[in-house]
Amino acid sequence: MSSPLANRMRPQTIDEIVGQRHLLGKGMPLRNILESGELPNMVFYGPPGIGKTTLARIIAGNTKRRLHKLNGTSASTADIRAIVAQTNPIEAPNGVLLYLDEIQYFNKKQQQSLLEFIEDGSITLISSTTENPYFYVYPAILSRSTVFEFKSVSPQEMVPAVERAFRFMEEERGEQFEIESGVCDYIAQACGGDVRKAIGSVELCVLSAPVPAPGEKRKITLENARKLTQKSAMRYDREGDEHYDILSAFQKSMRGSDPNAALHYLARLLEAGDLPSATRRLMVCACEDVGLAYPMIIPIVKAAVDAALQVGLPEARIPLADAVVLVCNSPKSNSAYVGIDRAIADIRAGKTGPIPRTLQNKHYDGADNPNKGQFYIYPQDCPNHWVNQQYLPDAIKNAVYYEYGDNKNEQAARAYWETIKRGK
Repeated sequence: MSSPLANRMRPQTIDEIVGQRHLLGKGMPLRNILESGELPNMVFYGPPGIGKTTLARIIAGNTKRRLHKLNGTSASTADIRAIVAQTNPIEAPNGVLLYLDEIQYFNKKQQQSLLEFIEDGSITLISSTTENPYFYVYPAILSRSTVFEFKSVSPQEMVPAVERAFRFMEEERGEQFEIESGVCDYIAQACGGDVRKAIGSVELCVLSAPVPAPGEKRKITLENARKLTQKSAMRYDREGDEHYDILSAFQKSMRGSDPNAALHYLARLLEAGDLPSATRRLMVCACEDVGLAYPMIIPIVKAAVDAALQVGLPEARIPLADAVVLVCNSPKSNSAYVGIDRAIADIRAGKTGPIPRTLQNKHYDGADNPNKGQFYIYPQDCPNHWVNQQYLPDAIKNAVYYEYGDNKNEQAARAYWETIKRGK
């Protein structure tokens, strides 16, 4: 079985790599390091399919180092020790370049085992990860490495790679293709910045096209390209950074009252089939970010969420879209959210105290209590259903957790209670 097209046409030089001009363009930091002749330990961070492994291979060739590749999902400490033990100084005079893919799957002990070989120069480490290295990579390795962030390739940068892939397959197969207008642009756009996925889509388009009659060209249609790449733009892992990035963008767009952006991120969640995360974050936003500025939004959004969960996808998108736009267009207040966090902060700091006797669930006094009686005043029996009495413990009786928001609803409540409490 032949290897995938992306492997067969893998770039051989830095200039052939698609994208990453912020790192590999002339005069850029990583390009300068590679041209200096000295190779530090590095961490390549970014989504899959954008050239991290390819660059490691090119680096190994340019620096006359023997490349060993391990994957964090299957490699062990013994594998690393075996690589070092088998190293022949004559065959690899400049040492070994270890490319450790998916380093986030190495546990702390496994990552620590790398340190002794990094320190004595037995290996130069290039590790890659699709997750934030500052969360997943052992700090001692980070302190000895330089982190470079790789980015998704833009559609404009992707188009030449797609066109090159079609030319490569023409030469490889000894055929000519008739590529319908828009095919290359569509693949470049639909593959979400993943070069490997785009090249894989090219191969699928060729292999799935009807076999041409002798002397005719193989026809590559836009309709077929759409069928083969319709889900490719979704890069989504419910346990990874992309999951939390989308959720964060979803809530921040609603908080920022941008319905277009909020609907975009909602669509990304729903296309990934992540209905639970979408509904949960929507409910949180209604309570946290709209809150008391429009209190009725909470049952309204809850009803929309219930409807979405009841009907399921794809119809769930309709009540959720209604709720998302409503949240975006509603006035905002986080006064209650801030208030409860202040109260929790005091509790965690030990700022509490005995509950005032007037509020305790006691209806009797012991013989040792000279001042008998609970002295609780029932507000419902008082004018305007309010009476001035202490509710907080003595130690924090003057604490203020809630402050009225500047929206119409809370200001109306503030004016009402100021009038009542002043006895006007």
